[in-house]
Amino acid sequence: MASWKILVALAIFAVAFPSTLATQWIVGDSAGWVLSVNYTEWAAKQTYVVGDTLVFNYKPGTHNVIKASGTDYDNCTEPVGAVPLVTGNDVIQLQTPGNHSYICGISTHCTQGMKLLITVGEASPSPAASPTSGGPPPPLAAAGIIASWKCHAWVVGVFSILMMIMA
Repeated sequence: MASWKILVALAIFAVAFPSTLATQWIVGDSAGWVLSVNYTEWAAKQTYVVGDTLVFNYKPGTHNVIKASGTDYDNCTEPVGAVPLVTGNDVIQLQTPGNHSYICGISTHCTQGMKLLITVGEASPSPAASPTSGGPPPPLAAAGIIASWKCHAWVVGVFSILMMIMA
């Protein structure tokens, strides 16, 4: 009986825990994926880590999202064999560290600025990890609140599992 409870608790925790660490970024914030946003400036304000997701919101048929890299990104050319995302609510999970770049493949949209280049870092090894001393403060005052919330979610998750096991 206890082993069944452990498995259920671990399954719930495995599904719920990653969402407490990941951030969902709405590309372009409330404006979305459109011609009028400077995505270079927008991207510079965020810090991306493995596990985060990007959400590209736009009116279907007006834009698309294409993963591009290197010269394809620089030259606004669609990579050979690329399959554009076209739903208008395209969600991309950032699964690897490094540079990730996306373009709009519609007409001249990319050359008009509809291109996004971000650098994804490794996920933090611990939700309670603190920055090294002497480093700059977090870019936003809310960063401390978010980090605190993530730590609390961790504690609540572990406590919930222990309560299920002991019940």
